Amino acid sequence: MQYSNITNFRKNIYKLLEETIKYNEPLQISTKDGNAIVLSEDDYNSLIETLYLTSVPGMKEIIKDGLATSISDCISEDEVEW
Repeated sequence: MQYSNITNFRKNIYKLLEETIKYNEPLQISTKDGNAIVLSEDDYNSLIETLYLTSVPGMKEIIKDGLATSISDCISEDEVEW
């Protein structure tokens, strides 16, 4: 995670935001009233999707089972009924 105070953030906003987007590294900005975190859109979307998936009852277990299943035990994409 990158760190910046609000003064440095104001001076270098374009560079800091570009680095956050390019490298997907969160940026913590400290102010006298507290801190804020800036995330890339990709990181934000991933975080929201993870929160959603873990909120679905039983989804964590399904994902764990899927990760433990070998590829040879899976059906091909052509056999999946969408």
